[in-house]
Amino acid sequence: MKLNCVVVDDSTIQRITIAKLVNEHPNLVLVGDFSNASETRNCIINKDVDLLFLDIEMPVQTGFDLLDGLKVRPQIIFISSKSDYALKAFDYAALDYLHKPVTKERFNKAVQKALDMKSLQKDGVEEEGEFIFVKSNLKNLKVYIAKIRWVEALGDYIKIITEDESHLVLSTMKSFENELPAEKFMRVHKSYIINLDKVDRFNSKFAEIGDTKIPLSRNKKEDLVNVLNRPQ
Repeated sequence: MKLNCVVVDDSTIQRITIAKLVNEHPNLVLVGDFSNASETRNCIINKDVDLLFLDIEMPVQTGFDLLDGLKVRPQIIFISSKSDYALKAFDYAALDYLHKPVTKERFNKAVQKALDMKSLQKDGVEEEGEFIFVKSNLKNLKVYIAKIRWVEALGDYIKIITEDESHLVLSTMKSFENELPAEKFMRVHKSYIINLDKVDRFNSKFAEIGDTKIPLSRNKKEDLVNVLNRPQ
């Protein structure tokens, strides 16, 4: 298995260093290295990218700004000289957080996480469809996307309601929304994301999933009608 990688760092020396580690790894393929978010975004949109080695502090747009602008994200390994951003980094479902200067041994450990995750995702698609990992109660849990009914905001947390159970996860709605396929899920309210396949009924105020009424923002009814009436 090989992962297509992109290295992003505004420091030329650091970028060359990480690119060299990528080129030396037998399971990685370097498809681009960039000094800014704009060029990186164009690459991710136009090429098949599996793994992003991402610096955080960059001019104009930070690494977080880059991720906020992506509909679909590759796996992420953050690389930074500071530890200040570590907690926020994992809010973006990062696989790892590497401190500069990065040693080859530490780099390879992070890459192995990415390879293991890719292997699990491949197996999951064959078994029960696509899935994501979420961290709940200090554990990484596999959640099958097709089983998610809706997602609800609860302060600094989100609650993921599936067909079988629910999970409380430390995440923002915006960040988690980016992890979900846009054609299957819609944010119908500032506090709710719904699985469109699970909607049983709706009116101008609510979408109903089973016995649960989920409020619709004023401007979301028309969007919901258009999506649910489109050809499958």
